Amino acid sequence: MLKRFHKDERGVAAMEFALLFPVLLLLYFGVAELTVGMMANGRAAHVASVVGDLVTQMPAVKQQDMSDVFLVAGAIMKPFPTTSLKMKVTSIRADGSGVPKLIWSCDKGAPSTCSQLTGTASGFPAGLLAANESMIQTEVEYTYTSPTQVTMPLPLTFKSKYYIKPRRSSEVILN
Repeated sequence: MLKRFHKDERGVAAMEFALLFPVLLLLYFGVAELTVGMMANGRAAHVASVVGDLVTQMPAVKQQDMSDVFLVAGAIMKPFPTTSLKMKVTSIRADGSGVPKLIWSCDKGAPSTCSQLTGTASGFPAGLLAANESMIQTEVEYTYTSPTQVTMPLPLTFKSKYYIKPRRSSEVILN
C-alpha cells in the first residue's frame, strides 16, 4: 500500500501550486506597492521642480503667492494624500566673495509662513553660485504610507532638493 502511494504522482502540480501561491502573491503585492511608492517619489521630485520653477518666474513674491504655489504643489501630488507633504522655498544670494547667504524662506502651512532670514546657507553645494548671484532652493519631503501595508508596513520618506536661478529678474524678492 505504501509503495503504491509513493509512486502515485496525481495531484503533485496542485501541491506545488499550493506551496508556491503565497510566495507568488506576496511577490506580486510587493512589486505593486514598490511601484506605487516609486510613483509617489517621482511626484514629490516633480513638486520640487514645479514649485521652484513657478517661484523663479516671479520678480517678487508675497505670502499669498506662496500659498497659491503650495496649493498647486498639492494638486500635483494627487491622488496621493498631502497631509505628510512638507515644502520649503528659500532664496539664497552669494555675497561679493561668493559665500551663499540666506535671504528669505517660506514654509508650507495653513497659511504658509514667510520670513526674512540672515546667516550663511549651510549644506549649499559649492560653486553653484558666483559672487552676487541669486538662486531659489526648493525642498520637498513626503512620507509615503502604503495603503495595504502588506509588504511595506513601515512608511517611506522621500526628500528632494531643487535649485533654480530666477528667470525674470536677477533676484526674487519677498514683499
